[in-house]
Amino acid sequence: MRPLDGIKVIAIEQAVAAPFCTSRLADAGAEVFKIERPEGDFARGYDDVAKGQSSYFVWLNRGKHSRTLDLTSTQGQAELESLLAGADILVQNLKPGALARLGFSFDRLTREFPRLITCSISGYGEYGPMAERKAYDLLVQAESGLCSITGGPSEPARVGISVVDIATGATAQSAILEALVRRGTTGQGANISISMFDVMADWLTVPLLNHEGGKSPRRVGLAHPSIAPYGMFVAADGAQILLSVQSDREWAKLCTHFLKNPDMATDPRFASNLARVENRSETDAAVAAAFASMTGDAAIAALLRADVAVARVNDMAGLAAHPHLRRISVDTPNGPVSYPAPAPVWDDESRTYGPVPVLDPLEN
Repeated sequence: MRPLDGIKVIAIEQAVAAPFCTSRLADAGAEVFKIERPEGDFARGYDDVAKGQSSYFVWLNRGKHSRTLDLTSTQGQAELESLLAGADILVQNLKPGALARLGFSFDRLTREFPRLITCSISGYGEYGPMAERKAYDLLVQAESGLCSITGGPSEPARVGISVVDIATGATAQSAILEALVRRGTTGQGANISISMFDVMADWLTVPLLNHEGGKSPRRVGLAHPSIAPYGMFVAADGAQILLSVQSDREWAKLCTHFLKNPDMATDPRFASNLARVENRSETDAAVAAAFASMTGDAAIAALLRADVAVARVNDMAGLAAHPHLRRISVDTPNGPVSYPAPAPVWDDESRTYGPVPVLDPLEN
């Protein structure tokens, strides 16, 4: 048995955040009914790179059943009511207030389905000065300030994946699992509201506290604003290598075994992380000179011998061929698609993953 076998989920969802959440519930054994508009989830049309299908949709909708309903119609609302009667969880990312306008207010859901766990995902929550605004991933990256600390010194940048959506979906999943645990004790459902803005604000606590403490973070590209040396360096053969020194003990090892200059470990300009950050240009120059004297492979080998954390700065070709990458294969309407496996590995359970649904109003 999988952990959520026997749990039924109704997902009025589209795009990324809510589908991320419900795909993980489906992975755990929940039966997920994805309610799509007659024209389908618009994420079906984001791209066509996965055997002619959207990479987003193939990634985030495995193991679900698709049901197309026109929720503005009497028939669609009746079908939704019937589905909810046997449901444990409702996940929805309609615009705030839209569910109530369709006749399914939170008060009604709580009254008629007291064991139902409802999780509503929105840009800015159900209430507040910006609750009515449309919100998508990059908009919230910008509004929350995430873009201001992302990129190089010249201009802000987008995080290269839909990090707000993914973070929100993962937050929703964890909140739903908490509600299921509570319901197992009390028999009581829950009404959970999760906003993309709140999720990002939470994740931005450290840079916010630095700002409020008088040390507003600057964009430093592939470097760390609070730690040095922690960034990318170029080897003699052009290989881009990122290293991270997390403690003064590691710094001493780097000085002795990689920089070949043990005196730097006790030099007051570099002996502590605060000093190294204050003198970042001199710190990084010494590390860069060492990298410039050897190939990338030799540099990585030397850093591993020194017990210093290191990584290649890979691209997607590097990830595709990476020896550490685990994959799963998922059936889709156009044939199997292989992509990275979910992170959790269960010692006592071999996970299987359901197919990606075709847009079919008759599917059960």
